[in-house]
Amino acid sequence: MTDLLIESTALEDRLRTALPDDVDYASARFVDERAEHLRVRRNQLEPMFTQFDTGVMITIWNDGGLGYSATTDLSGTGLAAAVDRARYWAGVTAGAMVTTAAPTSHAVGTYVSPVEVTWDTLPLNDRLELLQQQSRLLGIDDRIVNWGASLVRRDVDQLLLTASRSGDSGRIEQRFRFVYPSLNATANEGTNTQTRTFGGHAFCGQGGAEVLGRYGFGDAAGRVAEQALELLSAPNCPTGVMDALLAPDQMILQIHESIGHPLELDRILGDERNYAGTSFVTPDMFGSYQYGSELLNVTFDPTVPGQLASYGFDDDGTPAERRHLIENGILVRGLGGTVSQERSGLPGVANSRAQNWNRPPIDRMANLNVEPGDSTVDELISSIEHGVYFHTNNSWSIDDSRNKFQFGCEYGQRIENGEIVGAVRNPGYRGISSTFWRSLSGVADRDSFTVMGTPNCGKGELNQVIGTGHASPACRFSNIEVFGGES
Repeated sequence: MTDLLIESTALEDRLRTALPDDVDYASARFVDERAEHLRVRRNQLEPMFTQFDTGVMITIWNDGGLGYSATTDLSGTGLAAAVDRARYWAGVTAGAMVTTAAPTSHAVGTYVSPVEVTWDTLPLNDRLELLQQQSRLLGIDDRIVNWGASLVRRDVDQLLLTASRSGDSGRIEQRFRFVYPSLNATANEGTNTQTRTFGGHAFCGQGGAEVLGRYGFGDAAGRVAEQALELLSAPNCPTGVMDALLAPDQMILQIHESIGHPLELDRILGDERNYAGTSFVTPDMFGSYQYGSELLNVTFDPTVPGQLASYGFDDDGTPAERRHLIENGILVRGLGGTVSQERSGLPGVANSRAQNWNRPPIDRMANLNVEPGDSTVDELISSIEHGVYFHTNNSWSIDDSRNKFQFGCEYGQRIENGEIVGAVRNPGYRGISSTFWRSLSGVADRDSFTVMGTPNCGKGELNQVIGTGHASPACRFSNIEVFGGES
């Protein structure tokens, strides 16, 4: 890939020169992104492509106003023009903001994704051969009518410079390396069509080529294909009230939709109601609300090595630290950056994040994890008299307040009298968020704890698609409404 612009001393000098020192607070957030997309479908290589995207966001707080301006013109003239536009909008919004206090943090620091094996040590021909090999392992039967394998690699480098009339200044440099592997196989027999994937899109993270080994990418294709075929002859998922055991790759969707989004402070404050909805959570719930059973412990932790949304600082420059959001079932903290914290008077975290250089930061999930418990997965299975083990989300529906939900999965296993007795197809379950989490009756230990991610969470106007990290062990929920789809 090309030389990193973030390493240009001349560029940093231009950014620093452009930042005004006669305002309450000013920042320049430079982002340089490069990506490679490789895919083999039905043993045929699809067109390869790379992406390059570079620009800077200028932010100015002054006299109670806030202004943004984004540009790809990194010349001195281009940066000066962006500063002028941001100044203009700060003047227009003065006196009309829901919050007037400018940031005071001028942090200095760095963050670098942990990389054990740099991506470029795996030559392009080897990457393509790996995908061809996985494709051949997926297309093992005439009943598999569609299949594919893909690899995406993204390198994102950021530089955040800050200045103010107080004379304080800051500099934060962060370098992210992401890998997104994917496998899928679709089997068909008559009117029955079933798809099995490699954890949906959840098996992704920060790092280099070692990310593939972390999730067993090289050994997964055969299992994915075999389970797609198995589902063709599997009975429909039973319907009724029973126990639900959620595998980690289904837990991440449950965490994301019914904990992550409801706890975003800007959503609680009403900012997202026109687009992504509101929340059943209200400000008075923090500190006392029984969100789940005593077994539920949820952390915001952007310090986990290799997780998709790990970082050292959020995009407002706030240092990132591990914090409990839910502790022993009690709601204690929301997902809101410094602006939302000031507006709401509630405790938050360092999660003000932007999709890229041309979007302002808003409250977003980062790494949101359910902490491990004390049970083994076998113990959880043996404790279930009648239930279903759910794997890999494939559909979701949840209301605007993130309360009532219905989720479907790719693959289910029926549990009877403490034993797995066979696969079931089209498994689904439904519930109400707080009632569901209060039904949490078993949390597996660290042996099943899996660090994963959601690469495509959308929110905000203008829309921002961003990666979030989630980790969880397998979890058991009692007395859940389970159902099967039509064959």
